[in-house]
Amino acid sequence: MYKYFTSESVTEGHPDKICDQISDAILDAILSKDKMARVACETVVSTGLVLVAGEVTTNTYVDIQNVVRETVKGIGYDRGKYGFDAENLAVLVTLNEQSSDIAMGVNETTDKEQGAGDQGMMFGYATNQTPSFMPITHHFANKLARRLTFVRKDNILEYLRPDGKTQITAKFKDNGDFEGFTDILISTQHAPEISQEQIRKDLIEHVIKAIIPKEYMINETRIHINPTGRFVIGGPSGDSGLTGRKIIVDTYGGRAHHGGGAFSGKDPSKVDRSAAYATRYIAKNIVAAGLADEIEIQVSYAIGEAKPVSIGVDCFNTEKISEEKIIQIIEKHFDLRPKAIIDSLKLREVKYKPIAAYGHFGREDLDLPWEKLDMIDILKVYLKKDVI
Repeated sequence: MYKYFTSESVTEGHPDKICDQISDAILDAILSKDKMARVACETVVSTGLVLVAGEVTTNTYVDIQNVVRETVKGIGYDRGKYGFDAENLAVLVTLNEQSSDIAMGVNETTDKEQGAGDQGMMFGYATNQTPSFMPITHHFANKLARRLTFVRKDNILEYLRPDGKTQITAKFKDNGDFEGFTDILISTQHAPEISQEQIRKDLIEHVIKAIIPKEYMINETRIHINPTGRFVIGGPSGDSGLTGRKIIVDTYGGRAHHGGGAFSGKDPSKVDRSAAYATRYIAKNIVAAGLADEIEIQVSYAIGEAKPVSIGVDCFNTEKISEEKIIQIIEKHFDLRPKAIIDSLKLREVKYKPIAAYGHFGREDLDLPWEKLDMIDILKVYLKKDVI
């Protein structure tokens, strides 16, 4: 167990998160007209430029240019002085049809069910450390990032600009119990005329105090606000962005493993996305049912094959029944074939753009199917002896 552990988050105006949101906005637009579309959409942003690339197979038409501009505008890049302006972007689009070799393994036929769209491993995780069943550092890093955007968009702090980052370090006791936060970091883009002193005062008052419980602030707590002293140049004019480059922000803040596959811009036939959601759903229900205090689930696939190649679990010595039994329970009650995941979690009905920033898991502000706790009663039975 770590004595200290750190997680970070970023706001929706961060260059990489702009890309995730554009990719998922395009995905949403296509799925709203063609629910069976195959989409693998990547986005790159730089100063004055958005490049959309990837593979799309669909029977519908979407105005990609308009989706891009509306997404950028909604984030808050609506003025030229921000260095990235929705109305004055060069938007380049290069989308091709999905490879027939990949489609052959994924397409359903009369004699073969839908297979995985690629090989790979995915992880799901849950802990009873927080009400959201998320690691406490990532839970609060994401909440700080969302609050930072809220005070900007609600004009509480009008001088803030869209780009920003947060970071939380927690201290744990020898027995693993949470002791408090030692370091809270916020870096935020701002108007050039605002002093560092004013920014620090305002962010402590309107962001940190609004999110961090007093009892989590300990004698060792240090607050870092814009450590370089200035953050005027930000967004894509300060750094290029790319879809899928914030996968740890998207998941568990580094507390759990990650298979490496990004989520954004991918339709649910891609197990990088759907299986990660399914394993989170399973993990959360297992912890909520009391079978373990903490669990990480790994699932792996072979391209074109429906059933997982393997299922593994690690309960970090917190299991109340054996890990072998937990695997048996997963195999009995949860169907991890790609089509079964899509159907059970209704993944073709989900709007993905709202989760492209501030994390895909533990979102108490959204009603996400993989966050539901609807298997607790079924799973609790296994706490009784001789039940399996």
